[in-house]
Amino acid sequence: MTATIPTKTSSEIIYPDSDGKPMSDNTKQFELIVTIQGGIDALYKDNENVFVAGDLLWYPVEGDNKTRQAPDTMVVFGRPKGYRGSYQQWLEDNIAPQVVFEILSPGNRMGLLFKLFNFYQDYGVEEYYVYSPEDNELMGWLRSDGKLNYIELMDGWVSPRLQIRFQTASGDLEIYRPDGQKFLSYVELSRQQESAQQQMELAQQQMEQQRQKADRLSEKLREMNINPDEI
Repeated sequence: MTATIPTKTSSEIIYPDSDGKPMSDNTKQFELIVTIQGGIDALYKDNENVFVAGDLLWYPVEGDNKTRQAPDTMVVFGRPKGYRGSYQQWLEDNIAPQVVFEILSPGNRMGLLFKLFNFYQDYGVEEYYVYSPEDNELMGWLRSDGKLNYIELMDGWVSPRLQIRFQTASGDLEIYRPDGQKFLSYVELSRQQESAQQQMELAQQQMEQQRQKADRLSEKLREMNINPDEI
């Protein structure tokens, strides 16, 4: 069962649902955001207390509608699924997103990345991942001793919280579930389903051919006064 979370606590302070910025600057960035958000959401589809969102404004401080960020993907353990216009932390048992992802566009500047890092460090994110499709660079930080520390080797890294594995050796970001299945885009999922359907239809055809062959053999035996059921 999903829950609807209130979006504001008073009429004096408004927490906008949009910051007016685009979700992505290009098709590759958008595809990765959707694939990551959808893949994690699917991974926790049966856990009602894991909230996963993409491009949702997060307000960490009650009464402050200027301090905010909209991670490309954020994951919150301990909060119910359901509609939010924004993630207002004081309405969510004061639980900060534990894992956030940012997918860079060619126009991103170091100043923006520094600002994002400081925000996520200041407001309690446990794992922070940044991927640049342009140069296939994946960076990550893990919180320990009260701060986000840089992860030296990201290729093959397994997220402590999500237990998903990252690979970049192919030239693109690949993410694998704990069971080894790869995160797929909607197009890849559709092709996989079509392939599975074709394989199922082929198997059914083969079974039908075997059944018809067995029927013909039974008929031959009966013509020879042999009961096939007694063989």
